[in-house]
Amino acid sequence: MKAILALEDGTIFTGRSFTGHGETAGEVVFNTSMSGYQEILTDPSYCGQMVTMTYPLIGNYGINDEDMESDRIQARALIVKEYQEYPSNWRSQKSLADYLKANNIPGLEGIDTRALTRHIRLKGAMKAALSTQDLDPDCLVEKARQSPDMVGLDLVKEVTCREPMLWQDGRPIKLENGLKQFQWPDKPGAFRVVAMDYGVKFNILRSLEKKGCTILLLPADADPETIDRLDPHGLFLSNGPGDPAAVNYAVETIRNQIGKRPLFGICLGHQLVGLALGGKTFKLKFGHRGANQPVKDLKTGKVEITSQNHGFCVDMESLKDQDIELSHINLNDNTLEGLVHKKIPLFSVQYHPEASPGPHDATYLFDRFIEMMERGL
Repeated sequence: MKAILALEDGTIFTGRSFTGHGETAGEVVFNTSMSGYQEILTDPSYCGQMVTMTYPLIGNYGINDEDMESDRIQARALIVKEYQEYPSNWRSQKSLADYLKANNIPGLEGIDTRALTRHIRLKGAMKAALSTQDLDPDCLVEKARQSPDMVGLDLVKEVTCREPMLWQDGRPIKLENGLKQFQWPDKPGAFRVVAMDYGVKFNILRSLEKKGCTILLLPADADPETIDRLDPHGLFLSNGPGDPAAVNYAVETIRNQIGKRPLFGICLGHQLVGLALGGKTFKLKFGHRGANQPVKDLKTGKVEITSQNHGFCVDMESLKDQDIELSHINLNDNTLEGLVHKKIPLFSVQYHPEASPGPHDATYLFDRFIEMMERGL
């Protein structure tokens, strides 16, 4: 079935849909991972985006019910060079096409993904429209231009949990009696962690649970008074989509919580920490998305191979506070990848330590959070 991908600058790619009829629009980005398409599709950080996989053959190991990073597909569309319709893996429960169809997510194959990726690298990530129904290139280009800009867009409100949830045995559980009557489970030695859900990946919560944490998920707009009343040992700030500068309510909550308890942020959580500390953020030309991003730990000199998915970055020069120390940098473009406060228990990283492409390069960050909670304030 013929399908057209039209970019806002007028560039047109013609391919085939492997999921039937459909139409969507959003920011088109690329991911350099060779595998992990299921995790990528369900990562809330991809909300509002159409993902292009640079690896040419996608779908060969199918889909299973265990490797989800959220409760649904978050990406607007999946774009590949060649779709493999017959998966071969002992864990596979359904094909990628069937999974996309069941969630009404378009899948496009047969375009030159190398050309698309190169175009994005040269011109920057941009808005696009994909359709099997409207095959008029000029009309699709206009639809791409009329779609929302990522700058200034608050997508956190689309992916955050609607009510507080207790993470238990690898899944989120609704609170039976609501938050007002909530009591932390009696688990001797367990650290009570409030996780602010800006679009959290399940594997982050699994990683914290393995470290002995009891985790309560709060919606992104939860107020500081609620956190104070819950009195957790630590506060975790999750990943998420969109422009961090648009999530001003989260910035204000974080600013209120700094210094009250140990704080750890990942990805969007890191960017929000930067804003709460008085810094600024900016949009990267084409973002960092993939499982092979080299990051240098400035304290140890070690280089970590990291998994990343972000289109915005904290501006190093905007962090003027002498008590804030830059801890990690990206070796591809020297952008900020981590910061730590010298006087209070606070640190954050731009990359995803739970994804483990290294495979264990960055797991020490969860241990650092545990050690901070052990020491307290």
